[in-house]
Amino acid sequence: PVRSAGLDVYKRRMPAPTSSLIVGSFVLLLMGSGVSQAQPAASIEARADSLVQASLLVDGHVDLPYRLNDFYENPADSTVGGDVDYPRARAGGLDAPFMSIYIPPYLQSNPAAATNRADALIDLVEKIATDHPTEFALATSPNEVRQIATTEAVALPLGMENGAGLGGELDNMEHFYDRGIRYITLTHGAHNRLGDSSYDDTEPRWNGLSPFGEQVVAEMNRLGIMVDVSHVTDATALDAIEQSDAPVIASHSSCRHFTPGWERNVSDELIEGIADTGGVVMITFGSSFLRNAYRDRDAPIRDAMNAHIDSMGWAEDSREAVVYEQQTRREHPIGTVQDVADHIDHAVGLVGTEHVGLGSDFDGVFALPEGLQDASGYPALVAELLRRGYSDPAIQQILGANLLRVWTEVEATAERRSE
Repeated sequence: PVRSAGLDVYKRRMPAPTSSLIVGSFVLLLMGSGVSQAQPAASIEARADSLVQASLLVDGHVDLPYRLNDFYENPADSTVGGDVDYPRARAGGLDAPFMSIYIPPYLQSNPAAATNRADALIDLVEKIATDHPTEFALATSPNEVRQIATTEAVALPLGMENGAGLGGELDNMEHFYDRGIRYITLTHGAHNRLGDSSYDDTEPRWNGLSPFGEQVVAEMNRLGIMVDVSHVTDATALDAIEQSDAPVIASHSSCRHFTPGWERNVSDELIEGIADTGGVVMITFGSSFLRNAYRDRDAPIRDAMNAHIDSMGWAEDSREAVVYEQQTRREHPIGTVQDVADHIDHAVGLVGTEHVGLGSDFDGVFALPEGLQDASGYPALVAELLRRGYSDPAIQQILGANLLRVWTEVEATAERRSE
């Protein structure tokens, strides 16, 4: 639920930007970057749905494990809470959502507790796959994702959100690799032992990566774990880009061009820097990431919702609270599919379609745009890209081919280091 400690304090209640910049689409500038002439309006939605179902769709960041940790319900069936379950994933063509193994910053002061939380959430994902083998399967490599995509199952690769889950021990890198972790978001809502967080309003602790963070990046390269620079400060991201021998990703970040002054989104310089490594920026759907002005629309809705839950005496993890939260979210979308497409346009205009992907942050944010409020909504975004003239191959790159290419290159870097 939105009101609980941990994920919600640092994610769904995370301060959003404070000013607004409305920028129009500039599709004509994208010609030659994998974008074709605008498509006819007729049957765009049908074409989008067919394209999504025929493509391999990888989402860089979904917080289903933490959501189910708070309020468990069967994800193989239709659920009353959150944004992702099997029926909605299939309806939206989602093949491989990276399961976020999220470590709340309040656990950073207790390294053993942080590591235990990571293990517990991995246990939960493993249980999902074991209990529902027709619907879900664990994936630890691009080839496994591709193989699972030939079945009716949804692949569940793993990414650790917040390197605090390592507990400050480099040896834990191999432990979590063996457990299936294939990217690590270096920080989350506060500075940690690896580097500085863009959400922390205190003075920088390291002014970039810490010495331990540099060791972690090197070990990620050695093992074949993707380096994720979402959530970190610009200085930390630039250090990670410089230190990594393998491509770098931003698993769930949008463009700071539309949210000036908000460091959580990536700057044009960082988009270009990530692309220079061969990496990919995965555009997120959360309303606060899309326009600075959306925070002002978000806060009153959450405040009223929380007040109602309090007035009813519902526990935060009760079914009643979860159902009411979901009803409130559905009735109050903030932003549009066009907003998300604007961010894609901007990143593509800077670095081309081959360095852009999708990282929705489903189940990890409160407000989402109309038409993209759950995992069934990917075709609406694809339809908008078709309207803007993106070709089928360009869209397939953005939907998943780019991330699979990066993951393969990270594996190849690890293999070279072992020779």
